[in-house]
Amino acid sequence: MEPLIGMGVLALMGVAATIAGASEDLESDVGSQSNPNSQVQLAPQMMFPHRIYNKAVSGEPPSNALMSAIGATGAVVLMGEFNLSPLFALVIGALIAACVHGTYAMTSTMGRAASQSRFKQPVYLDMIRSHTPVIMAYAFITTFCVLIISYMMNVVLGHPFPLPLLAFIWGITIGAIGSSTGDVHYGAEREFQQFEFGSGLNASNSGNIVRFAESGLRNGYDNSWFCAKFGGPVTGIAFGMTVFLGSWVTTVFDPAVSIAQGWLSAVAGIIIVFILIIWNRKIEVAARNNYGPYKEDKPEEEAAA
Repeated sequence: MEPLIGMGVLALMGVAATIAGASEDLESDVGSQSNPNSQVQLAPQMMFPHRIYNKAVSGEPPSNALMSAIGATGAVVLMGEFNLSPLFALVIGALIAACVHGTYAMTSTMGRAASQSRFKQPVYLDMIRSHTPVIMAYAFITTFCVLIISYMMNVVLGHPFPLPLLAFIWGITIGAIGSSTGDVHYGAEREFQQFEFGSGLNASNSGNIVRFAESGLRNGYDNSWFCAKFGGPVTGIAFGMTVFLGSWVTTVFDPAVSIAQGWLSAVAGIIIVFILIIWNRKIEVAARNNYGPYKEDKPEEEAAA
């Protein structure tokens, strides 16, 4: 493959990955899945009923892996048995995956609310009707972008893994990145806004999530609006860099050309990892120096001064 064509394919994959990462994080924020979900699930038991969609049937990695694998399997069947064009096959496959995901989401949140009836947690049918299509829409975008990445790797870049397996692996990857990157923004900064930022969560405050929005009662829409400012874009950038840099080394240094090129790609990958580690460390140190730990108030010393 010509280097320019390969870099163009990588650029398209990077864009698709960035969109997929952002939509994956916002989908989990609307439905409250993965890390922050434990506090949402605990809230009614601590006598804090809420109107937040509670759909986590699993963590984000297996959930997105299931979505992506279902979409890829459907696309492969449509292309192989019905000779459908790849674009339409990927779209229909992503639509099937979104419908399956929406079914899991709806049954999960209704089942959890019903099981918590002793704690006076209502089942808000209007919230289910309004939030489920949004969750499915985000799931469709995420799955479609993951299928594009997998298809490009399989057909254009000649990756030996079949399309469903590639989609499964990238589904796990995007779920793990969303769970570790974007959900921190939702869980730490959004759910407990009534407490001092950075103060940690005392055991006595477990389940005491924010239940009132800027206008009315808080729901998944409010979480999505908040996280679209930072958590979603950061997740998209993280996944986009993972896809682009992970494939860049083997495109520039093609192992198929020679063994030396294969070793060069491995060395380039190691160098990139070390650069990212050093960069991350410098960002962490700079943030700690600028914001630092909370200082204890000492009014008597301030009065003496």
